[in-house]
Amino acid sequence: MFDTIKKIIKYPRLTQEYPKADADSSLFIGKPEIDLGKCNYCGECQARCPSGAIAMDKGLEKNVIKINYGKCIFCTLCEEVCPTKAIKMTNEFELAEKSYEEVCNELKASIKKKFNRSLQIREVDSGSCNGCDYEINALSNPFNDIERLGINFVASPRHADMLLVTGTATRNMQEALAKTYNATPDPKLVVAVGACACSGGIFQNTYATCNGIGGIVPVDVYVPGCPPRPQAILYGILKALDKV
Repeated sequence: MFDTIKKIIKYPRLTQEYPKADADSSLFIGKPEIDLGKCNYCGECQARCPSGAIAMDKGLEKNVIKINYGKCIFCTLCEEVCPTKAIKMTNEFELAEKSYEEVCNELKASIKKKFNRSLQIREVDSGSCNGCDYEINALSNPFNDIERLGINFVASPRHADMLLVTGTATRNMQEALAKTYNATPDPKLVVAVGACACSGGIFQNTYATCNGIGGIVPVDVYVPGCPPRPQAILYGILKALDKV
């Protein structure tokens, strides 16, 4: 008993406050952004982008350059090769593009109202490198502790409310993914986690993969990243809850 008390005193609470409080993103590698005032539209970033996430259209009246965050793998190469330093990696990781305050203030109440119990999630690997799966596993560690929010992972899709899908839906996993979706009772939600699940990532347009899982199952929320941080995945889960 005394040893337990000593440990409690020695090791204070480590669980993060996110999403109730803002996360310290100072060390995060977030999405890249382009300063159009500095960009000379040389095309170097587009030519070097390994996932083809940067698109540029040189028009007669106006040049247009955009980043598809569903394809971006956040490798920072565009920032490194830009000769005018027009591209910078930001600390922004909440790419579901919705303010989370509406949900987090009464998250448990929201889940209970929608499901009359806790939220059950089945994680599905449809052919990934396991990078996104490691980040999903981190949701259950003492630092993130997703269960404190009334969210649990289950072993069977028949017990699930939501499918958290990683990977680019390889040919060997396409039927398994479809069967998993069909086995999940309605109403069900699907969250695509990572660039591969969103768009195929660096494996797009190959004979053995799909360009994202959207061609196999309907997707409610896309969480870009390679891999996305646990906080970004949690942010996508919060966004998906509003679709029920």
